Amino acid sequence: MHAGAFSIAGVRLGVALGYASPGTSPRQLVDLGREAERLGYDSAWAAESWGSDAVTVLAWLAAVTSRIKVGAAVMQIPARTPAMTAMTAATLDLMSDGRFLLGLGTSGPQVAEGWHGQPWERQLARTREYVDIVRRALRREVLEYHGLHYDIPYRGPGATGLGIPLKLMLRPLRADIPIYLAALGPKNVALAAEIADGWLPLFVCPERFDAVFGPALQEGLARAGRDGAAFDVAASVPVAVSHDVQAARDSLKPYLALYVGGMGARGRNFYNALVCRYGYEAEAARIQEFYLEGKRQEAAAAVPDRLVDEVALVGPKERVAERLAAWRECGVTTLLVQATDVEALRTLAELVL
Repeated sequence: MHAGAFSIAGVRLGVALGYASPGTSPRQLVDLGREAERLGYDSAWAAESWGSDAVTVLAWLAAVTSRIKVGAAVMQIPARTPAMTAMTAATLDLMSDGRFLLGLGTSGPQVAEGWHGQPWERQLARTREYVDIVRRALRREVLEYHGLHYDIPYRGPGATGLGIPLKLMLRPLRADIPIYLAALGPKNVALAAEIADGWLPLFVCPERFDAVFGPALQEGLARAGRDGAAFDVAASVPVAVSHDVQAARDSLKPYLALYVGGMGARGRNFYNALVCRYGYEAEAARIQEFYLEGKRQEAAAAVPDRLVDEVALVGPKERVAERLAAWRECGVTTLLVQATDVEALRTLAELVL
């Protein structure tokens, strides 16, 4: 996909807060979000896995800020019914005066089945139905939906027959709250481009953006009959600012190793598959082998310097500034800074804002 397909006169800057690390308080995420607002960032996004949830953090952050958009990156689809997600989105949007951005993701089979007790099957159809129901609920339509995955009112085994179609009692501030989808595989990326207002990719390599993601984006936009000018590509980028380039790279390698090696099983790791598409098949296999054997230090050491350079911003301010040019040109419209230190946030604010 040619970068010109998107309107990128300027790149918006956001912060990817992530979720609370083990042993830390989610309040630290809120503090980072407040600093991002002070620095002029456009948005702050909270995540969830099987620890701190995104909604509580975003509600707290919205309460102590006044301008910055608060986004979920992401709220897990298997964790909530679509009606509950619509209720939550409408409530957060009202309480934040229209600053909420709804990011959704399917997570993976390990979390969906292992934590939420939900089946992992036909995820494309499930996501399409989920987004459709959320949008209908936010429009305050009388909700009746009988799909492959969602049956509202429920009519299946054990139903009392007393369920009736309802509509949202709350009057949403916006019926068209922006919906983003997290996606990496071609079919999921195409779905995001077709039905969502934005896309939340992780580990983007700007030089390979067109080749790896372009066809899927074009396919989805074509199915929706739009050119993508208003479609927000909100890509997360790990950032480590340091005069010691190698130290900066090494600080991010455990994080990359976790995703490439540990976030999924063999043959079912979306991040591993993405790195393979970037041309690192042997390295990805080695990282995963180490990680699944419990050799995390070896897995981190197996992450190539070149991969870190391609998907992250590392080094002194001048080196980061040079690398930013590729991000401006590839089609990313919102750059979500993944960093836990204020200095990295300040550096990107100086370079972008």
